[in-house]
Amino acid sequence: MDTTLDKFINNTLDWLKDFLPNLLGAIIILVLGMWLSGIIAKIVSKALKSAKIGETVISFVNSFVKISIKVLVIVAALGTLGFNVASLVTAVGAATVAIGLALQDSLKNVASGITILIAKPFTVGDYLETNGLQGTVTRIDIASTHLLTIDNKEVIIPNSSISTSNIVNYTSQDKRGVFLSYHVSYNTDIDLVKNVIMGVINKNKTIFKEPVPFIVVGKHEENGMEIIVRVWCKTSDYWNVYFYMQENIKKSFDDNNIEIPFTQIDVHNIPQIERNEKITKQSDKKKT
Repeated sequence: MDTTLDKFINNTLDWLKDFLPNLLGAIIILVLGMWLSGIIAKIVSKALKSAKIGETVISFVNSFVKISIKVLVIVAALGTLGFNVASLVTAVGAATVAIGLALQDSLKNVASGITILIAKPFTVGDYLETNGLQGTVTRIDIASTHLLTIDNKEVIIPNSSISTSNIVNYTSQDKRGVFLSYHVSYNTDIDLVKNVIMGVINKNKTIFKEPVPFIVVGKHEENGMEIIVRVWCKTSDYWNVYFYMQENIKKSFDDNNIEIPFTQIDVHNIPQIERNEKITKQSDKKKT
């Protein structure tokens, strides 16, 4: 009995002698690994901030770095304790693949979101047109972008949809061209039209002198001549200038008797007697 107990104690002591160093090593790996994950995440965050990357991307990358390092640390610690790390890694890899397939669309949105936040084709406050939608960007998340339309509707677009579509950013530049066209009668004096339009332009101080306003005759159409007008202003003044031009050009045309042609049909009313006579004459001609 004593011999059996002695063997058990001796075996336990031998096991502890072999296991304790491994346990101590695993604990050291865990402690240092967790500490290093925080340090490395901070270094990455500082680098991203220096590159002026958005806070959303920094937060996401920070979390990803921490989790990745912690997983590696735990695997290393288990390997130190004698676990079959290869089997564990295989199982984790298989689970990751399965989860990735199940969340394929979501991962596309996340990847696209990171690309948008790093490349910055647009930022919060820009006015965009994409996927047939227009609105001001109010928020850029990892998975989606939020637009606010001019009639105050919120539109949430998956980032993968935006990254694979054409994007028109109306506010990325400081200045913007206001391109307009008007139609006048062929009887109108072209020089008069140009002077009247230039007078309207000169009264608006938000319209730039450079580039020089552009006024030319465009197409010769069925009902009249096309007058093409190009002016430039600050992007923020675009709609004010657009509506100013539309209203005041009409008023100035009226003041200067400049005719704006429109499609019309002339209807001639032929008296019934004349109509009957024409029908009779046509009938007689056919008989002869």
